[in-house]
Amino acid sequence: MASLTWTDSDATAVDTARVLAADAVENVGNGHPGTAISLAPIAYLLYQKVMAGDPADPRWLGRDRFVLSAGHASILQYTQLYLAGYGLELDDLKGLRQWGSKTPGHPEFGHTDGVECTTGPLGAGVANAVGFAMSARRNRELFDADAEPGTSVFDHFVYCIAGDGCMQEGVSSEASSLAATQNLGNLILFYDDNRISIEGDTKIAFSEDVQARYDAYGWHTQHVDFTNDFTTYEEKVEELYAAIEAAKQVTDRPSFIKVTTIIGWPLPNKAGDHSVHGSKLGADEVAALKKELGFQPEPFAIDADLVAQTRENARQRAAEAKKEWEPRYEEWRSAHADKAELLDRLLRHEAPAGLDEALPVFEPGKMATRSASGKTLSALAEAVPELWGGSADLAGSNNTTMSGVKSFLPQERSSHDFPGAVGGRTLHFGIREHAMGNIINAIAMDGLTRAYGGTFLVFSDYMRTTPRLAALSNAPSIFVWTHDSVGVGEDGPTHQPVEQIMSLRLMPGLDVVRPGDANETAQAWAQILRITDRPVALILSRQDMATLDRSEDTGFAAASNTAKGGYVLKEASAAPKVVLVGTGSELEVAIAAAEKLEADGVPARVVSLPCVEWFHDQDDAYQAEVLPADVPKVVVEAGVTVGWKDLLGANTEAVGINQFGASASGKVVFEKYGVTADAVAAKAMELVTD
Repeated sequence: MASLTWTDSDATAVDTARVLAADAVENVGNGHPGTAISLAPIAYLLYQKVMAGDPADPRWLGRDRFVLSAGHASILQYTQLYLAGYGLELDDLKGLRQWGSKTPGHPEFGHTDGVECTTGPLGAGVANAVGFAMSARRNRELFDADAEPGTSVFDHFVYCIAGDGCMQEGVSSEASSLAATQNLGNLILFYDDNRISIEGDTKIAFSEDVQARYDAYGWHTQHVDFTNDFTTYEEKVEELYAAIEAAKQVTDRPSFIKVTTIIGWPLPNKAGDHSVHGSKLGADEVAALKKELGFQPEPFAIDADLVAQTRENARQRAAEAKKEWEPRYEEWRSAHADKAELLDRLLRHEAPAGLDEALPVFEPGKMATRSASGKTLSALAEAVPELWGGSADLAGSNNTTMSGVKSFLPQERSSHDFPGAVGGRTLHFGIREHAMGNIINAIAMDGLTRAYGGTFLVFSDYMRTTPRLAALSNAPSIFVWTHDSVGVGEDGPTHQPVEQIMSLRLMPGLDVVRPGDANETAQAWAQILRITDRPVALILSRQDMATLDRSEDTGFAAASNTAKGGYVLKEASAAPKVVLVGTGSELEVAIAAAEKLEADGVPARVVSLPCVEWFHDQDDAYQAEVLPADVPKVVVEAGVTVGWKDLLGANTEAVGINQFGASASGKVVFEKYGVTADAVAAKAMELVTD
């Protein structure tokens, strides 16, 4: 085991981080200083003594990953990024939580160099850390499968700091349970046991033995007690370092290190008080802390020479790590030219050259879009080796399993239906939708592979924060949500989404895609894989729907137009007097309504609108050509009708469902709630004759 060198300068650097945290929060007048002050030794130990990383190259492939699940304590991470030289300067710390700063209130991926993921919703970071650990294993198997575990240039550790709030949120339990099932020996989680949350002592709402919980999951657990059983306080850095080194030796399960602390220690008067969790300390307490630690009373008065030294230390550690790593990387590239070419493409965020050729073409007939999606995934398996995913225990319903690939599982956990392999591509999240979303997000932010996760659309509510976090992070996560309407049928209103699709469209930065037939589904997957700067929700039907005959003499436009988000599917017999817009399974309703209108002498254009966001990405001229402002429009979608005027213009009406569904066959529910060709045609006639 490596030994720890810990000098007086290291101790002073830790105290510098404490003082900077206190000053930064005091300067802005709000924030979370307590955890940043008491956990400064842990964060400094990780950044300066443990983790592999390069401040000059924050996205270096060989780096370890760090996740601050307790994201409210963002200044804890920012002070270490400052001390290590990741691009933050003193003015950035002074700008904590202020407009335009690099130091927002919670860490944001893509905003601050050295931040691996956006955290803030408590517990989500624990699930992100599990995702990063899974991503590391998949990357190693994708690029360097023959290497012994721990020897590949793609091997690294994932470190995560979580607090009492993270442990109370269910998502951390979901993810931690799965991490043990996956034998993620590259994951090390620190639990800051300080027993404080916003409402004070956690005993009023939280009485469990968290370490025992992790023992029960099957994690390797350790305990480092800074309080000496609440008798004296001693920051046991060497003991903590030894615990980390011991955890790194455990390769067949994740590691949990409980660190019992006092929030805000060594504040002279407020250590242990819940007021320091989420409020500034006050001038008197900041002054007392500085006096206790031997610092000047002025704000941000620190030793510049010390900062220069910590940055030089971080630079030297990075140089040493790269000196050992880079020759092995070049050797790997020479020995695996095909894999190196794949890696280079993925680093450029490019879709494979043969993507379009790999897409299936579906013959006219009947097929649910969930089935078409499953067939498309299987067709893409070879052409898109970076693609992997699964569902929350709904593989057979979501059709998220690629044919011919093994499951991402330790082999001993294989089942009859799902043979496992360390490098498998079918993910099994169990009934853990919230964890699934955060894991997918972490894989997306890790940056090399593309992962998708599926469940029923109505259960997207369980994981609602995850597409939002993906959108905030510009992460290309893929959410596959099937059983998209009252067409679910007999399962009834608990399983029939009504408000979900339109509410998801309200989320900035999320593309909501609801293909209208099997071939639109295949084309949607191709476009999704081309998009690398934002998440996508793919909304699919349970029930069969028409696969359109798009041959030349039918009048139906090519499905390749799906990438435009909206297009003229079938032109009217003359200048259109009304435009009928359909999404998903209701596209065929719009087609049937147009036929009725045409029979009555009303020229009706049919527009397929699989993705409003993609359509709005087109230039104004194209949008106006497809949906002329002076022609009335009727949209048909089996969901709430609110919002369509805002999306498509004032000259728009909608046929949909503004109440919960019912338990009956999908066809009957559609008829009873008026989502029919007759209803659409009648609505159109009202507009035309007004």
